[in-house]
Amino acid sequence: MYVKTMKIKEFLGSTVLDKNAYEVGKVSNVDFDVDTGKIENITLTLQKNIFSRDELEISFDDVATIGAYVILSKEIPKEAEAEAEEAEEEAKTVEVTIEDE
Repeated sequence: MYVKTMKIKEFLGSTVLDKNAYEVGKVSNVDFDVDTGKIENITLTLQKNIFSRDELEISFDDVATIGAYVILSKEIPKEAEAEAEEAEEEAKTVEVTIEDE
């Protein structure tokens, strides 16, 4: 049996596709169990436009294969990206009250 290994630095930055081969983003972080060494979650950076990015955490159980691309076993709905964008817009909104003396 042949087992291929990959270094974390090779994995970071990998392009991630959902089960429909739609490009979701890139791997930006990896969470693993320090006792077992098992990867538990990966964080994806979702590219919205040239100036704006969001992150999405995915369970490693949702990864189908790793090779030239990281392919997920599930679909990432556009709503997830829209919700992340909406949350970012809400975070930018600041209410200011000016009182006259």
